[in-house]
Amino acid sequence: MDYTSTLWTLGVSFVLAALLGPLLIPVLRRMKFGQTVRDEGPESHKKKTGTPTMGGVIILLALTLAFLKFADRGYPFWALLVACLGFGLVGFLDDYIKIVMKRSLGLTARQKLFGQLLVAIVFCYLLHWMGHSTAIGFPGVNGTLDLGWFYYVFVIIIFFASTNAVNFTDGLDGLLSGTSALAFGAYMLIAVDSAQSQSAIFSAAMIGAVLGFLVYNAHPAKVFMGDTGSLGIGGGLAAVAILTKTELLLILIGAVFVLEMLSVIIQVTSFKTRGKRVFKMSPIHHHFELSGWSEWRVVTVFWAAGLVAAVCGLILYKGL
Repeated sequence: MDYTSTLWTLGVSFVLAALLGPLLIPVLRRMKFGQTVRDEGPESHKKKTGTPTMGGVIILLALTLAFLKFADRGYPFWALLVACLGFGLVGFLDDYIKIVMKRSLGLTARQKLFGQLLVAIVFCYLLHWMGHSTAIGFPGVNGTLDLGWFYYVFVIIIFFASTNAVNFTDGLDGLLSGTSALAFGAYMLIAVDSAQSQSAIFSAAMIGAVLGFLVYNAHPAKVFMGDTGSLGIGGGLAAVAILTKTELLLILIGAVFVLEMLSVIIQVTSFKTRGKRVFKMSPIHHHFELSGWSEWRVVTVFWAAGLVAAVCGLILYKGL
């Protein structure tokens, strides 16, 4: 396939997100869908209290409309939509309960786990029906390993890891919007190279949607995406990696997300076992903030790291 349809998809998705912003942000503000900032968070974040959140609906709407317009129907089409919108719905319910129903923890851990597991199982069902290979390849090594039925367990693990890692990254103005655009940029190129049109068009639609959202999410943010956006992005990213058979390459392309998740795991483990914190605050982007970096500096450095990770992932992919 060529790049024409993907570029059209990207452009249309960007325009849709940019147009939806001025329409939906005032609605979110009138409905009092405002962000609540943690007391233990950086002091500079207190001024963000009340900024409209759940703006992920802008991303998901723009993505869906552009994807429906340009993509061919088929099992990959539905699998990608199920992953992205399914996890986005779980995030939406979590946001809604926290903000509208004033339950600070949102969905209970069990409810959120059940919702995410249900979406992942439906995705696995679609994989089975499309005859998706249960073998995985190892980046930089010629050879595969067929996991058999355990592959579907592996897929569920990928979804949980991806959505949580991406969710942890959503903590600064524009941070996740920029890093996710870079990761999906790498996957758009991979999908085009492997002639997977639905995955390429989906990736292009996501790039356009998050960049259109970035117009309003860049510092100082006028809207936050909330779990609605971050879980939807994480689910979509995992789905594209699985469909392009680059499951393990996601670790490199999404290195920023992996770093964010690892920082939380290290911090919690260290505090529970030794009573000491490794970082001033986790996820790690807050550590740099509390070390004196401006929010914009942290975001741009992490964007640069995301770009390096995406390029390295592409180089390794071409060497497979």
